Amino acid sequence: MAQGNNSIKKILLVAFSLCIVCSIIVSTAAVGLRAKQELNQELDRKSNILAVADLYEPGMDVQKEFSQAVTAKVVDLETGEYTDEVDPEKYDGYQASKDPAQSRTLSGEQDRAGISRQEKFATIYLVGDEQNPDQIVLPVRGQGLWGLMRGYLAVQGDGNTINGITFFSHSETPGLGGEVDNPRWKAQWEGKEIYESADSMDPAIQLVKGGASESTEVDALSGASLTSRGVTNLVQFWLSPEGFGGYLARFRSGADGSGEGQASVSISDDTEGA
Repeated sequence: MAQGNNSIKKILLVAFSLCIVCSIIVSTAAVGLRAKQELNQELDRKSNILAVADLYEPGMDVQKEFSQAVTAKVVDLETGEYTDEVDPEKYDGYQASKDPAQSRTLSGEQDRAGISRQEKFATIYLVGDEQNPDQIVLPVRGQGLWGLMRGYLAVQGDGNTINGITFFSHSETPGLGGEVDNPRWKAQWEGKEIYESADSMDPAIQLVKGGASESTEVDALSGASLTSRGVTNLVQFWLSPEGFGGYLARFRSGADGSGEGQASVSISDDTEGA
């Protein structure tokens, strides 16, 4: 005897049809929102860059301010010089670090920041005059206690004095390592020095327990020793010859930002499969 609308065949047909309709709706929404999501990601990136350079104000036109005040350039991390091999508006160094053809493997003492692989090129941001910038904003990342910490470090045009630091992505414990978001802690970085002397290539900036007393010291995060160590390791890595050390040397030596007259700074490359 026929079961009418309650038959297994009709129930499965209706369920299948609903799945198809829902899939189409979700796919259409994802495609339609992709452009908006990408725009929001771009605005967030630019807002963080403006914030670490102390240029961000609530309600400002981020796109307009960024285009007027900031110039993006790509640096070859091996030579410390600018390169036009990739477009700074489209290049993503973090994604490039996952591609063996665009990165190198780090191991042992090389991998102070715990990132495993490092991109060959990195996008930096110049604030003010491109040839004689007021600030240089550098992307930095490294392992904290619970995962990767990603942020920006702003350095003044002398290539040695820090203007600010911010982390836009991390998974540190709220109230402990998560205090990397605390404005009062971040304010301590302003005016700190990276190197102990103009000709040094070994960054001295570090987090210390018990109160910072030197120009190269910042107070460690209370109750978050491993996060503090991670912050020290990542800033020292990216400010060393393995990172932006060679690039910053041109500013500390008094050379302009064009790269002319700047000696290349080679770093060992143990790339596997690159």
